[in-house]
Amino acid sequence: MSTNSIKKGLSAIANEVLKDVGSEAETIIQQAESQAKDILRKAKQDADLTYKTIIEEAAANTLAETRRINSLAEVEVRNMLLQTKEELLDEVFSKAISKLQDLTKTEAYHQLLLDLIQDAAKKMTAKNLLVQLNATDQAWLTHDKLSQLSERLQINLKIAKKPENFLGGCRVQTLEGDVIYDNSLESRMEQFKPDLRLKVSKAMFAEEKKNVN
Repeated sequence: MSTNSIKKGLSAIANEVLKDVGSEAETIIQQAESQAKDILRKAKQDADLTYKTIIEEAAANTLAETRRINSLAEVEVRNMLLQTKEELLDEVFSKAISKLQDLTKTEAYHQLLLDLIQDAAKKMTAKNLLVQLNATDQAWLTHDKLSQLSERLQINLKIAKKPENFLGGCRVQTLEGDVIYDNSLESRMEQFKPDLRLKVSKAMFAEEKKNVN
């Protein structure tokens, strides 16, 4: 075999080997590229899913926080309105008490006092009653005045020895103290509180509606 023949043979073998190696390398590269694409695609899908989850959670958290803040604001506004309503009610009640104090210093109050005693006595079934008054009214309501009232009502009225610490009016009870009717001015005013509260609420609602419009 000549040298040229050997060289040609070796060259052919080398080319064949290189061809096989190139083909195998190309296959490996293609597989690697395919795997890389799969990895990138999976990574993108995971990233998209993670991003979507974060966005959804953030949106949900934002909505929840917004609702919480709105709820707190509504509660705060409601509490403020209730507080304002009670303050207005107290102011109205305080002014009413002040006017009653002025009333007790007038002659017209004495007739009111007799009317309150009569009203309380008529609501009692007992014929012997004890009338509780404050010190000022005790000094004014003499025995003669009380006797005239007792005769008109056809019951026996007696003034309690110990004066009471209320603004005016009376508190009438049986001699045993088992039945008591409170007709003091403070008690009568307390009876008006629900009506006052309703009027204050209506006034505040009307003002709030006017401000909104």
